[in-house]
Amino acid sequence: MATPVVGGYPSLNGIISDPQTKKLTDLPAELLEHILCFPVLTHVDICNVSCSCKRLHDVCHGRGKVWGHQYKLSWPRLQRYYRQNECCDWLREYRTRHIVGIQIRRTVESISKRFFTEVPCVGQVLGDSFAEIESLGAPEHFCEDELLFILNSDKRKSLTLKYYAKKILYFLRQQNILRSLKTFLEQLPEQQSALEGAILVDQYCNPLADVTLDSMSAQLDEITDKVKKMLRIKNPSHPSLRTAPGDCFVVEDFELQRQVVCALNSVLYEQLQYKGNEFDYYNPLNSYIHQVLLRRTGIPISLSVLYMTLARKLGVHVEPVNFPNHFLLRWCQNPRGSEDIYDFVYIDAFGKGKQLTAKECEYLIGHQVAADYYSAISTTEVLLRMVGNLLNIGKRGEGNEKSYQLLRDSLDLYLTIHPDNVQYLLLQARLYFHLGIWPEKVLDILQHIQALDPSQHGAVGYLVQHTLEHIQHKKHPVEPEVKRRSAAEHQEVQYSVGLIMKHKRSGYNCVIYGWDPKCTMSQEWITTMRVHQLSSGAVQPFYNVLVQDGTCRYAAQENLEPHSAPLEIGHPEVGRYFSEFSDTHYVANEELQTRYPEDMAETLGTVRELYHRLAPGSGNQDRAPATDQNTHQAMPM
Repeated sequence: MATPVVGGYPSLNGIISDPQTKKLTDLPAELLEHILCFPVLTHVDICNVSCSCKRLHDVCHGRGKVWGHQYKLSWPRLQRYYRQNECCDWLREYRTRHIVGIQIRRTVESISKRFFTEVPCVGQVLGDSFAEIESLGAPEHFCEDELLFILNSDKRKSLTLKYYAKKILYFLRQQNILRSLKTFLEQLPEQQSALEGAILVDQYCNPLADVTLDSMSAQLDEITDKVKKMLRIKNPSHPSLRTAPGDCFVVEDFELQRQVVCALNSVLYEQLQYKGNEFDYYNPLNSYIHQVLLRRTGIPISLSVLYMTLARKLGVHVEPVNFPNHFLLRWCQNPRGSEDIYDFVYIDAFGKGKQLTAKECEYLIGHQVAADYYSAISTTEVLLRMVGNLLNIGKRGEGNEKSYQLLRDSLDLYLTIHPDNVQYLLLQARLYFHLGIWPEKVLDILQHIQALDPSQHGAVGYLVQHTLEHIQHKKHPVEPEVKRRSAAEHQEVQYSVGLIMKHKRSGYNCVIYGWDPKCTMSQEWITTMRVHQLSSGAVQPFYNVLVQDGTCRYAAQENLEPHSAPLEIGHPEVGRYFSEFSDTHYVANEELQTRYPEDMAETLGTVRELYHRLAPGSGNQDRAPATDQNTHQAMPM
């Protein structure tokens, strides 16, 4: 017989409970906040809790700890934009960031459909998209954070989304850096730092790298400390030892200046082993300050910027000299100041700080120069020389995406510093015309050239005519050819898009992103590449492949075989064509599948045949061997 309960209510475990037992909402607000900040709770959970009763709604108010925790948990990178313990409407910030994320993702997802058939160039892809993002009116750091969130998601998935997110981020950061450069150029000449200007150039050419003025300055402060340590050994009372970072002073005594220069040379070239890059002089990395500090090698101008910055930190005023073919620094030996070129010692930062007379400078380049070339130049002129070097490297490039991008970046920089240079405006217009990008901007550039220099009407008229034709052509785009494997003319095509292949002779690894039933290149190309030496010549399938080394090639079928151990292909354009790497093959994105609608089924069948026939423990008798065919080197496209 059950025992009656008097004065209380039976609980599920038979224990009598007090009707006055406290509820969760009776807990102190601080404890409720602590509970609601548990990492397992999402923003959806907090919204549901907040709607359950007034008490919890008040605990989850917008400026409280709960939403602040949710915001920091979801977007940790954004914390640097807020002061510690800052009172903020975290719920409003959360909503704004969440909405911006949805809008950015929607914009990025739409790009592939619109630009898949176009030239894969940053400006071409993003002109309209950048305007769309600007029209959102969203904080820039929210947009950038969402793009970084996309880029840092699962490495092997969403490759197309990441491909365009990276391009948008590249473009957004460049626009911000250009604004910073324009602000820098508006400063008075004596307020401009060559180091800061060089870092802006570096940032613009490497917008995705973590390059900041603070980090570069910190590295130079470390070198300065090493020089001071050596100075202390030589002269414990040296005035440079009493300075703090950021102090502006000049050592007047020439002997004390000489001690600084000797210590600087010893630390920079002997202890830290900085040197001029004589063996790979035209590598653009030699011009980027963060790479010079990392690799401890550079060209005359980049090493001179570092040397000059360090010398001035230590109280020695050296000046930049725009010497032809070899950038130098000059150090005045006359205590009263002078403009006589023979009153200066010229320092070759590329040559381990070697000190030269005016005559020895001419021996350095092998010919005489006018006295004007020994004059000191402004920071703006230093930047023009630095950007001019990058421009020349871009012109020397191999005509690939990387060299075109360097040429575009350096032209942007040069024309920001010197906007009315007709020679480079015309080069920019020709470059855009050649790449088939931004025809409307080409017309604007040509109009500007005509206003600056009417004598250019011949070149301008030619480009205007053909650019207008290009604009008309874009209004009526040609539908891309759809290639079906089942068509009679495609029966000889053995491989399909997405397969990881190996070149038999050259040994490079690649992935197929297109094919033709026979070679479609010009007769000149076929002759130059000796296609007739192939056993099947030009009348065999040829494949467009992305190669591990970053190149795109056009390879004959007889030269390719499926890779025995498929691996990811580290090519920058992979995301343009594929959405995912699936261990044994790449999955074509929607746009590529539209071009080759029957290829994915063929790829999956080939993959099963080649790599998945082996069940665990079944031995290797069913492993399909790679086809043994005649070899010939693939032809670069």
